[in-house]
Amino acid sequence: MQNTIRRIMRSHAIAITMALACAWPVTASASESALDEQIIADAYVYLIGRALIVRQEHLDVAAQGGYNVAFHNRLGAADFVNPNLGVANTEAWIAVDDATPVLLEIPKIEGRYYTAQILDEWGETLTNIHERNYPLQSYGKFAFVAPGSRVAIPDDAVRIELRSQKAKMLARVELQNDREGAVALQRQIRVTPLGQPKFPPAVKIPEFDHAQLVGVGLFDATEDLLKSAPDVSPIAAQLQAQVRAVALAAQDPAQRAAIDQTLRDQVIPRFQRYATQEGGQVRNNWLGTAMILGNYGEEFWTRSGTNLIGIWANNSHEVIYFIGTRDAAGQALDGSKTYELHFPKDALPQDVVDAFWSIHLVGVPDFMPVPNRLDRFMLSSHSNTQKNDDGSLTLVLGPEPVAGVPEANWLPTSPGKRFSLNWRTYVPKAVVRRGEWFPPAVSKRD
Repeated sequence: MQNTIRRIMRSHAIAITMALACAWPVTASASESALDEQIIADAYVYLIGRALIVRQEHLDVAAQGGYNVAFHNRLGAADFVNPNLGVANTEAWIAVDDATPVLLEIPKIEGRYYTAQILDEWGETLTNIHERNYPLQSYGKFAFVAPGSRVAIPDDAVRIELRSQKAKMLARVELQNDREGAVALQRQIRVTPLGQPKFPPAVKIPEFDHAQLVGVGLFDATEDLLKSAPDVSPIAAQLQAQVRAVALAAQDPAQRAAIDQTLRDQVIPRFQRYATQEGGQVRNNWLGTAMILGNYGEEFWTRSGTNLIGIWANNSHEVIYFIGTRDAAGQALDGSKTYELHFPKDALPQDVVDAFWSIHLVGVPDFMPVPNRLDRFMLSSHSNTQKNDDGSLTLVLGPEPVAGVPEANWLPTSPGKRFSLNWRTYVPKAVVRRGEWFPPAVSKRD
């Protein structure tokens, strides 16, 4: 998997270099060598990954009432890209200091999938709290502490050391067909600071959205972004050196304008394409995340791309995602048209998971649910889908129901709006983890 991504990145680098005709000269005080196009691209992609997390931190803290607050999203709502609407979501930004731990309390949950995912400030998964990872104490109290802190915690709490003063907690409780039961469990998830921790505010960054990503102005926040949180990537040191070199070059007005044009004309479109179509294994025009999400190693393009289109993605032990933006013919998915996914009886989606599967439909480029008259944004293991007479399963996507296909198998689209599909396999079986299973191609119906 990693070799595949590295090959993609090498071809990506060659394409950028061939597409541009010049190199960016830098004064001797910034670098003794030319600042070439690939350095600009890598520096931008690396830094935008952190900026996307900070942008979400600002949004979350404003909407959720601050730090160390358990925010229980109502069912069908979550204010982040590609939300999972097959679960009850509870979010919190955890903030600690050396003397102040924060308690997370999880109720006993049996008979349904759940996890409390903890992520660092770059979007890397630190841990998932559930019965498979914590068999000696899968519920109850968990105490988050600052790196290196020796602060005392309650005797009945599991100690979890963070990588910085802040972390994101995203808890998921599977709905199944018992929404009230899932919500009752969700509401018992609590976050309590054991004191009043002191911590830095979210970094100030230029405003941007998914439709118009920030350009060269991103580098104005270089030092604040890089110093705000440690990065576990094994190549963070050289990447941060490249970021600082580009930031220094961008202080010169002439170079700043040229760098910004390169970003907008070449780098940002390529980054967006990488995030949705190239950053993994591709089959049936689905982009499979396979084994790399959640913990990225050297693959910072994939990490930043994930923060763009699927922030808070979990690691492959929990879920493997498949992103679909094109039909079987390679054309962008269009809400005015009708499509189908057909699963033979010996390759049904429930057969490849130990928990559940779901397919979500979101708009492009915002990657948020698309309103429709049914308020139906996903289908899953627990939808009342009906098999065909031969035991196969056909799902349809389109602006209207399809004659001969049960309405329960229909995922509505919005005419004239492009869309993306996110297929999730929760607790995937080995065939999925090996990259041997993909959803079928999205075929356009006549």
